[in-house]
Amino acid sequence: MKAVKVKKRTERPQEYRDGYQEGYRLGLCEAVKRLNSPEAGQGCRPLKLMYVPQGFQAIDAGVTEALGQLVSELVLSTPETMLEVAAREMPGAVLVMNGLHVFPENHLEQITEIKKLGISTAIWFVDDPYFTKDTSVISQYYDHVFTHELGCVEFYRSLGVASVHYLPLCVNPQMFYPRRTDPQYQYDVVFIGNAFRNRTELFDGLAPFLKGKKVLIAGGFWERLTQFEELSPFIKDGFIPPEETANYYSGSKLVINIHRPWEGGQDNRNSFQLPSRSINPRTYEISACGTMQLTDIREDLDRFYRPGFDMETFGSAEELQRKIEYYLVHEKERRLIALRGLQTTLRNHTFMARLPQLLNVLTAQV
Repeated sequence: MKAVKVKKRTERPQEYRDGYQEGYRLGLCEAVKRLNSPEAGQGCRPLKLMYVPQGFQAIDAGVTEALGQLVSELVLSTPETMLEVAAREMPGAVLVMNGLHVFPENHLEQITEIKKLGISTAIWFVDDPYFTKDTSVISQYYDHVFTHELGCVEFYRSLGVASVHYLPLCVNPQMFYPRRTDPQYQYDVVFIGNAFRNRTELFDGLAPFLKGKKVLIAGGFWERLTQFEELSPFIKDGFIPPEETANYYSGSKLVINIHRPWEGGQDNRNSFQLPSRSINPRTYEISACGTMQLTDIREDLDRFYRPGFDMETFGSAEELQRKIEYYLVHEKERRLIALRGLQTTLRNHTFMARLPQLLNVLTAQV
């Protein structure tokens, strides 16, 4: 009998296996996106609205795009020309984003004059409670105050503001979404943000564990680290634009979310010492990229996501280390949690889903 040669099965290279898994993940993400369209079922309000952005690209682009579909006419203005544009266009209402940082000294004088024209005014604070020294004054000039911070609602009411509303932040899925990334964006673990005290303490504690892993720590002031020399190979200094941030989120296996401290004097102007109870925009942005998130805990987290189902949480460096270790080797579990987070985000936490709550208030008054 003639011998039959059996061809030896060759092992696929790691690059091939990684590429296959990434393609599989993106295919699942695409299926979730198609089944959870954030644009479905939204009606257009008969309202001429003027929007004044602050220059937060990740927020302003999402707000502008959503409002363009949700109101009958949208007018845009710069902070410097609010009064001029409002007087010319005579919108039914003016919505200002945050009113901080880039707004001119005559900001509140402009709002006062806009109100004299009979135009309803609203502001959405998205930096609460870190600037209460400023927002405590600004809030009293507006007809309606929206805040993403649960802990600030009663605060503004106590200052005499009659119309105060809790409006959590959300995400622009046209900017933060699962995408194929080049190798320079692919990491085991990523954190993007400035080096506030609680963040440096956490990474100082993780330094020995992170050695040998593919890690990115990006943002400003990371020279504050006690273990800076050991962690410096992981650090990318400076601001990361939103589109590039989304690349890092999409290319990573795990993304860490650490909320900033709220105490006054910790890089804040929170002179009223209001504790922060609400999740940050990063919570939504990471999940919108279809990547698993490990976040510290804020009081209102479980209003929006299910810890252990849509994302994982941690309360210490030791717990975070255990969960990083576990999920880096349990790929299927990691992918399933990430997909659930993506689905929850697209269903409930886009600007198209969130802004009708704001418009309900404005249209009831116009």
